[in-house]
Amino acid sequence: MTNYPSKGRLLNVILGPHISEKSARGAEMNSQFCFKVAPSATKDEIKQAVESLFEVNVNKVRTLNVKGKSKRFGRFFGRRKDWKKAYVSLQAGQDIDFSALS
Repeated sequence: MTNYPSKGRLLNVILGPHISEKSARGAEMNSQFCFKVAPSATKDEIKQAVESLFEVNVNKVRTLNVKGKSKRFGRFFGRRKDWKKAYVSLQAGQDIDFSALS
């Protein structure tokens, strides 16, 4: 028996798209999109959230934890927060249009 996350939880899983040269190349060539997600999100939650928000069929989800950079602010040293990134591969013929979301 699988526990399905609530609709509210699914809305909080995806924090936004992560736009970079690498993610744009993956979107063009492999129908693969990159998202910034909640650090506690699982692959199943990410898959369900993308399918419900964008009405597409997800083929595969790969996740990775990005370590925050050490930065210097004048004479003080600080550190950015760690965050989680998810690469979502869609089934053939599927696409997400981020420009239509605004």
